[in-house]
Amino acid sequence: MTQTQAAAGRRGSTTADHRPNRVTLIGIGALLVVLTNAVIFILPPLLPVIQAQYGLATVAETTWLYTVLTLGGGAGFILLPRLADLYGDRNANVAAAAFLTVGALVPAVGDSYPTLLVGCSLMGFGGAAQVLPLGFLRRGLGEGGIAVAVGVLVIGTGVGIVAGMIGGGLIVQSLSLQSFFVVLTAVSAVATLASYVLIPHLPPAERSGRIGALGTVWMIAWVAAILLTLTQGLVWGNAALIPLVLGVVGGVAWFRVERRSTTAVFDVALMKAPLVTASCICIALFAAVNSAFLLLVSTYAQIIPEALRPGDAYGLGLTALETGWLMLPFAVTFVIGGAIVDRPVNNGRVVPVFVIGALITAAGLAWLALAHDRQWHYLVGAAVIGLGCSIGYAAGFTLVQLAVREEKAGMATGAAGTCLAVGFAFGTALVSADLSASLVPVPGTTLEVAAESLYGVGYCVAGGLALAIVLTVLISTARTRRRTGRVAA
Repeated sequence: MTQTQAAAGRRGSTTADHRPNRVTLIGIGALLVVLTNAVIFILPPLLPVIQAQYGLATVAETTWLYTVLTLGGGAGFILLPRLADLYGDRNANVAAAAFLTVGALVPAVGDSYPTLLVGCSLMGFGGAAQVLPLGFLRRGLGEGGIAVAVGVLVIGTGVGIVAGMIGGGLIVQSLSLQSFFVVLTAVSAVATLASYVLIPHLPPAERSGRIGALGTVWMIAWVAAILLTLTQGLVWGNAALIPLVLGVVGGVAWFRVERRSTTAVFDVALMKAPLVTASCICIALFAAVNSAFLLLVSTYAQIIPEALRPGDAYGLGLTALETGWLMLPFAVTFVIGGAIVDRPVNNGRVVPVFVIGALITAAGLAWLALAHDRQWHYLVGAAVIGLGCSIGYAAGFTLVQLAVREEKAGMATGAAGTCLAVGFAFGTALVSADLSASLVPVPGTTLEVAAESLYGVGYCVAGGLALAIVLTVLISTARTRRRTGRVAA
């Protein structure tokens, strides 16, 4: 029996008596995915408003918003999917949505920079709700649940990214910062209530399991140390090497201990399954490409060429709202890509799917490396990159889910989601370093922006990450064949 057939048989073991309404379950899953991604991507257009309203002296202070958001997300991706396995999908989703609600409420009431940092950390933790539908849709829909769950995740992510960027632009133009957090609190509260009412409260999927407290806290610590380096490395300089070394050493030691643990955070058998580790690495690389592309676009598009000296002038001079609309093709092709890969992945052709997705993404980035000074250049590039990234995400999350029984769906989601968070932070840090390599002054101000040539370099670097995906799956395939050959011999 093939891995896919076996997984299908396991999915069919869920009793039909407990099947919730299909449309309702998909609807609440889509709401959570769109909302959490919109929250993440609504912040970039708001950064100038935040800096001005709270009187922040440097841009470095505003980057702490991303740092605490990312650190909170790292903990949430590790913990919340596992809680869904052990304590029920409804409880985990209600907890995640409640963290989003409280996280938005804190700055809405406090209206200060410290309360905004606290709120972002709470919203980051609750942001793990974006991957929780992988678990409850798989368990709730039975046969075909994995395909639907991955489709909801990929499509909702694309829609949420663009909705967040457009929403951020609208808020900048028409709402105060405090009013925005009041609205976000209300929307998150609705999502919390909907999760409680619409997600069925079934017995926990894994009745006998438990969370290894030491392993979980240890993993959160080393992941947080690495994420801290990636998000604050440019600000701290050489001092950032301290959390990086602690994170790497702590991670290596954690892996060694977890291999012998009876309460491992992630089942060792899962990571040893064919292509699972490679899929997690590919998810991280696609996330890095995604974040790099979005940062390059949003930065270049909003620079006003007339504000720079003639020899340094570049940019499109777009508003935050116009930049959001520029990303619309990205969301459209994200929907298409996520819908076309289910059959080939379930038929065991995941390697060609990864390669095709990576090559499409690399082609879009190569296009933008050569042509990125007109709006239509970005419309074309966004469409191509969105298609490639969605193909890669869908293949990665599907394969990881196929490797486990449905009672461990949350654990598999946590492994993939953690890689997603790390990859996104890595891509952002990489492009931030690139755009800081050479700066030009903005006359009449104390501001500096990246030299125009660095954008082409940034797209080339992102393209290299896409090609690294091809290398990853080819190496993994070769190792699997060698291992299979030794066993057969």
